[in-house]
Amino acid sequence: MAGKRTALFVTFFALITLGFFRTQSEARVESMEEVAPGVWFREGDLKGKGHCNNVVIEMKDYLIVVDANFPSGAQAVLADIRRVSKKPVRYVFDTHHHGDHAYGNPIWTKHGATTLAHVNVIEEMKRYEPKRWQAEQRADVKALKLSAPQPPRQTFQQSPFVLDDGNRRVEFHHFGWAHTRGDGFVYLPKERILCTGDAATNGPYNYTGDAHLANWPLVLGQAAKLDVAKVLPGHGPAGGSEILTGQMEFLLQLRRSVSRAIQQGQTLNDLVVMQEGRAVKATLTLPDSVRHWVGESLPTQIKDAFEEISAGKPHGDLPH
Repeated sequence: MAGKRTALFVTFFALITLGFFRTQSEARVESMEEVAPGVWFREGDLKGKGHCNNVVIEMKDYLIVVDANFPSGAQAVLADIRRVSKKPVRYVFDTHHHGDHAYGNPIWTKHGATTLAHVNVIEEMKRYEPKRWQAEQRADVKALKLSAPQPPRQTFQQSPFVLDDGNRRVEFHHFGWAHTRGDGFVYLPKERILCTGDAATNGPYNYTGDAHLANWPLVLGQAAKLDVAKVLPGHGPAGGSEILTGQMEFLLQLRRSVSRAIQQGQTLNDLVVMQEGRAVKATLTLPDSVRHWVGESLPTQIKDAFEEISAGKPHGDLPH
């Protein structure tokens, strides 16, 4: 009888502990976590709200925010910032032009911040906007009552662009065309922290429509040459350098698998199920070693890789 009671207690304790850690894990989404003194990581609720991750970096007299987010995300981040610091936000860095990372720009500039990005972010906006902005159905975007997204107010071309106030050095890097033409990385050399935007995500969150799939792993290889201990991705939880290597391996395996299939004479319809011009189901599988990055977007990723290889030029250069 005592043995049964012990077993029941252990089972009950295990369930309670499991629930506790699940609650703790869920609580980290949409909340600030200090990952180094004066550096906060905020994992956005992508599934529920479409928000990207944000990073807040404290300088001597001001704050730097990585990514503008959607407008509702920007407002949520601002509210959380007020709980951890009284310093003003001076710079907001758009890692790239996509809506969940840059459409919140007007919220930040209204509060006195300067939005900053690599010059290619503006070039991408010229290429794809205002069509995408005007097609956006989100209420927070519509509430801004603007006809187009607000481009970053300040840009740089030479990499790295550096902000250093004597207390902290922050480097803004551009290593080339990966997820988008304008991908920017934020690196804190003293803390060995790298913020990647969507050039590296921790999970199955890769949009490949504007990408250069062949060059993307090379860009990550350049980023990996930095002395990195902690990676703060554009989506998914924070982690270490395994995020960079895992993301890189996924992209290599995706392109290799599709290239091998093409060499064997397979067509796009052999690799994915198409419906009304959309890839809805993958019949091509990738190795288990990269399954962490495999999700609902795999059919589209396979289609994009197939189109890039077949056309012999970056997918972002193809009509879409």
